[in-house]
Amino acid sequence: MHNPWLYAQTMVRFTVLASGSKGNSTVVSGGQTRILVDCGLSCKELFRRMRLTGEEPETLDAIIITHEHSDHVNGISVTARKLGIPVYFTESTHRAWMRWLTPRRQMTYAQWLEQCRKQTAERQAEAEQAATEADVEEADVIPETVTDAEAPPQAAASPAKDPTSLPVVEYFKAGEPFAIGDIAISPFTIPHDAADPVGFVFQAEGVRMGFATDLGYVSPNVRAQLQGMDLLLLESNHDLEMLRDGPYPWSVKQRVLSRVGHLSNEAAAGFLEDGYDGQAAYVILAHLSESNNLPELARVAAERALSGRASLLANRLLLADQNEPLSSIYF
Repeated sequence: MHNPWLYAQTMVRFTVLASGSKGNSTVVSGGQTRILVDCGLSCKELFRRMRLTGEEPETLDAIIITHEHSDHVNGISVTARKLGIPVYFTESTHRAWMRWLTPRRQMTYAQWLEQCRKQTAERQAEAEQAATEADVEEADVIPETVTDAEAPPQAAASPAKDPTSLPVVEYFKAGEPFAIGDIAISPFTIPHDAADPVGFVFQAEGVRMGFATDLGYVSPNVRAQLQGMDLLLLESNHDLEMLRDGPYPWSVKQRVLSRVGHLSNEAAAGFLEDGYDGQAAYVILAHLSESNNLPELARVAAERALSGRASLLANRLLLADQNEPLSSIYF
């Protein structure tokens, strides 16, 4: 049950609404600002989960997008238009998202030849008409004026709603910090097979929250960014053996395993053991595959890594879920 007093008094809040291949969305709140990180759920489901956790959709100030893959952007258009809020992308991600939403006509070679034939015939007809009109003296031609009221119905018809239409679009660049209201944001490049994928460090009221999913490996710049966190959300997508023996086609398995794919349990644990400074009070394992992972496998790998260093024992380890929101974390 939503506690209004607690909501008003809490300065920083982190709520994972969904995490996985079917949809990703997280709310980051700081001061008077609330940001939705990715919008991979339908508007209806997003609102339901927000209210379930005591978050009010109407208080959202902006949506910020990590990359254009469908499980991160499915609900953007409807949600942004319904709330009238801006959406923040990198320019390349915005363009890729628009291309994904804009239908492209496919045609066979025979259809293309027929289109070319018709266009040639039309051009010839226009040329012949122009030659005929040139023979008529201007004095004999009385141009007709067509008023708006006399215009054919199709001229006044409104275009179909553009699925890429958003209230406001704002661009940011990886490596260039900026702010949305009371929340400072440092976007950084991550290795993933998207147009311009990014992770984020959010800072509000002195609390630093790292956000890194959908990355093939923990690159040096990602490692550097994820130091000094109070909260760390990190991908732990798949178990290597489950993926190799699982139902995916070999081409998809290769993509997931590549350096622009997804982080395995082993890779996430390796970072927690060797590349992580242990400062975060909370570590959240995210984007777990439903086909190629088990929550307990991800948990055991991470716990083993964390228990190997005494300085990391204070971390509270949580697992984000695809089907239910994670309880909000307060600072």
